[in-house]
Amino acid sequence: MKKLWLVLSWLVTLLIPVVLVMGAVRIVLNPWYLEFEYRTPAFPEDTYGFTLEQRLEYSRLALDYLLNDAGIEFLGDLRFPEGVQVPQPSCSYMDDCTLQYNQRELKHMLDVKLVLGAALNVWMVSLVLVLLLGIWAWRGGWLSTFLRGLSRGGLLTLALIGVILALVLVAFGVFFVAFHNVFFEEGTWLFFYSDTLIRLFPQRFWRDTFLTVGGLTILLALLVWWGARRIIVKRKLSY
Repeated sequence: MKKLWLVLSWLVTLLIPVVLVMGAVRIVLNPWYLEFEYRTPAFPEDTYGFTLEQRLEYSRLALDYLLNDAGIEFLGDLRFPEGVQVPQPSCSYMDDCTLQYNQRELKHMLDVKLVLGAALNVWMVSLVLVLLLGIWAWRGGWLSTFLRGLSRGGLLTLALIGVILALVLVAFGVFFVAFHNVFFEEGTWLFFYSDTLIRLFPQRFWRDTFLTVGGLTILLALLVWWGARRIIVKRKLSY
């Protein structure tokens, strides 16, 4: 059994980065983050005329779409108020320039929803699996082995996030392109500056988001690492 427990301990180590990173992502996927980010100092204004209130309203709808069960018509049917339309050159690619999103944007949002949904499912499965293993370890007499896995997982997460944050700070443009090419078909995520998605979510938004998720993940990883070690010491378990 000890060999099995050791294998499961390393499984926990590998699952922890998934649990913590996606946990941080899920924390950020809330309206509070939009309120926070748009109000950060020197956040770029929309040169095509979105006000802060409009950005908050439209971005919340985009966020709602990513997390709800609605089809793409949830965004595809959205229109700007009377007298407002999509600016050029985006408008030239649309049959109806009062619609908030063009077909390229809608296709990308559908892709994002599918990728995000799969990632959140992996997160939930990973989290449940870690919890079940924790219960088994507690009841089955291999708690110290499980806690070692948690501790290693926290350290592994810190190392991975450290590398990612370094890339974000040093070469965000390169990292951003590479990230999108991993998850989306090449070129499908490129838009005009006049497109609604870019007006709502400029590059500064994504840089800050990666840094925020990274910071939250570091805090969670430190908590897991410290907590696991503290329980070992407090219970006088062999480490």
